[in-house]
Amino acid sequence: MKNKSEKAKRILSSAILMFASLGMLFPFFWMVKTALMPNKATLTYPPKLIEWPIVFDNFIKVFTSTGLSRAVLNSLFIAVVSTAGVLFFTSLAAYAFAKIRFRRSGFYFGMIFATMLIPSQILLIPMYVLFAKIGWVDTYLPLIVPQVMINGYGVFLIRQFMVGIPDSYIEAAKLDGLGHFGIYWRIMLPLSKPPLITLGVFTFIGNWNNFFGALIYLDSEEKFTLPLLMNIFRSQYTVEWGTLMAGATITVLPLIVIYLFAQKSFIEGIAMTGVKG
Repeated sequence: MKNKSEKAKRILSSAILMFASLGMLFPFFWMVKTALMPNKATLTYPPKLIEWPIVFDNFIKVFTSTGLSRAVLNSLFIAVVSTAGVLFFTSLAAYAFAKIRFRRSGFYFGMIFATMLIPSQILLIPMYVLFAKIGWVDTYLPLIVPQVMINGYGVFLIRQFMVGIPDSYIEAAKLDGLGHFGIYWRIMLPLSKPPLITLGVFTFIGNWNNFFGALIYLDSEEKFTLPLLMNIFRSQYTVEWGTLMAGATITVLPLIVIYLFAQKSFIEGIAMTGVKG
């Protein structure tokens, strides 16, 4: 009787997870379906689950649009540089807070952690005024520097993992003559791959999809990122939904590939950083 009850619970749990997965995948299905439809057919009512005929005109229009390759390179540059900078500086700060005892370390860590509580909308106007005064508007610096210099979430995530690394590794490294940076670079970083990969995926996705920041700070068309370039398919009165969804599909594909390669470490990093003290 107990085995039957446990089997029934497993079947019910599997069914719930399956329906939840289908619910999460449905927006992606609808995006691809819309991308494969003529623009005139995207607003037909009632909508159909599958539309025929399937056309690739929207993808052709996106690929032949002016500035697409440049926008992809711009987005890639911002995402890669931001991710590299965030991983280096946040892991360096996390090592200091996790393994180095210094005066008021808890207070400074709390101050960095408190930056997560400040809504970005509050800082939008003062940051824009500051960047305009120092000549950073219409450059990539406002999209890269702030999150690299102050990233409370990244410091917290990696610090939580590093706290659980035994101090015996550090003591052994000190006996071998390594200083703090050597310990950080040769011991702590290799052991902290799961949270680093997790933070890297989050940072890359956030910068790759950053539409609002690019819209605020970038003026020159040659500096547009991919999400900002996709906005050209919207006008004051009409939206080319098929072309827009084709662009969105192209934008999402690299993120799916990155997640598929990094999902094991990504899940491990989320799980392990959530249980460290």
